[in-house]
Amino acid sequence: MGSAEQAKQDTFDKFMSWSATQDDACFSQIVFRGKLNRKEIALGAGIGKSALTQNELIVSELETLEDSLRDRSVLPKKTDERIEKEKQPKEFDQSATSNALTKRRSSKLEQENIELKAIIRELELKLEKYSELGDVISELGMMPR
Repeated sequence: MGSAEQAKQDTFDKFMSWSATQDDACFSQIVFRGKLNRKEIALGAGIGKSALTQNELIVSELETLEDSLRDRSVLPKKTDERIEKEKQPKEFDQSATSNALTKRRSSKLEQENIELKAIIRELELKLEKYSELGDVISELGMMPR
């Protein structure tokens, strides 16, 4: 058995020993959106969250555990809508990252625009002051004291 297979089995053993020590009351405390909270499971079992989605042994056992908890009414039953949603493949939205970047850039540009408008207003006030001085010089032909 390779080291990757051994690590996979060790992680599975940790998960199984953790789940064996939990009772229905413990499981009911870590319910999140109709499923067991993966983050809490990972912390309790001492494994990584990625193992809960990438280790086939854990994925199948976790699914079995959740189904048994649904049978015992610890977890809410799956609705027909949820079952259909799980069967359908998830669509990747390529524009989501683009939209986030665009929104961030737009916000930054708006802030920069506000700052530049403030600078322009200050410069216009200075220009107004110096334009009056320029008018006086042009009328008198010299600097007033």
